[in-house]
Amino acid sequence: MEIILSPHSFCPLLNPKTSSPKSLLSPSLQPRSKSLSTTKTISCSLKKQLPQSINQAFPTPKTWFSHVQHGLAALALSLALNFFPILSTGSAFASEFDVLNDGPPEESYVVDDAGVLSRVTKSDLKRLLSDLESRKNFHINFVTVRKLTSKADAFEYADQVLERWYPTIEDGSNKGIVVLVTSQKEGAITGGPDFVKAVGDSILDATVSENLPVLATEEKYNEAVYSSAKRLVAAIDGLPDPGGPQFKENKRESNFKTKEETEEKRGQFTLVVGGLLVIAFVVPMAQYYAYVSKK
Repeated sequence: MEIILSPHSFCPLLNPKTSSPKSLLSPSLQPRSKSLSTTKTISCSLKKQLPQSINQAFPTPKTWFSHVQHGLAALALSLALNFFPILSTGSAFASEFDVLNDGPPEESYVVDDAGVLSRVTKSDLKRLLSDLESRKNFHINFVTVRKLTSKADAFEYADQVLERWYPTIEDGSNKGIVVLVTSQKEGAITGGPDFVKAVGDSILDATVSENLPVLATEEKYNEAVYSSAKRLVAAIDGLPDPGGPQFKENKRESNFKTKEETEEKRGQFTLVVGGLLVIAFVVPMAQYYAYVSKK
């Protein structure tokens, strides 16, 4: 028995509203007409083209060489992603630029882009610096970044942050920027004219050369940031300088002997060697003398 597929389920050219009710009858009751031949032609053509389109859309490898090609392509893609992570991470090295574009923090005084500061340190900084701003009208921001790629050192980047965040002298006169670069173990402090005058050059230089690099070298980033903040606040308040950490000299014990120890050891060595030489010569001679005297 021949089966005819529904026209409107395959061909959009046939409108069910305009088609006659005779088309709904069984094949034996329908009259032989041109529409029937057209329906058969469309149905047959669709049946023949459907598997071909599927084969074209989803080609299947037929030989082992095709499998090898697919495997090599996957391996090449994996190696490319591993050796060139910039292709997959996009702006992985753009953190320093994100800090510039995002502007100063609104609810805190810290931009921890390096992710090295704890919640306790951020809370302590907010409490200390907000109290300073309410009393003295000085605003200090701390910025941590992992690595610098656009600037030579932390000082140039700190100046760039200050100029980008506070483009006019009126906006940045009482502002201070403290930058800590974790990979380079260095820091920098910059600010407007009023901020630099209130802190003083000696405290600025001491903080940059002591608090930031010494503690950063030991990877004590939280202590480096908070101790720097306390030192700057104390200078603005006119309090005594709390000071900063000093480089620890790693004294190693020497394996060399002193002159006195060497002379003492040399005397003992001479005595032992002399005794051995005496024994080496005297004992054979005594044995030979005893042997000759028996004869």
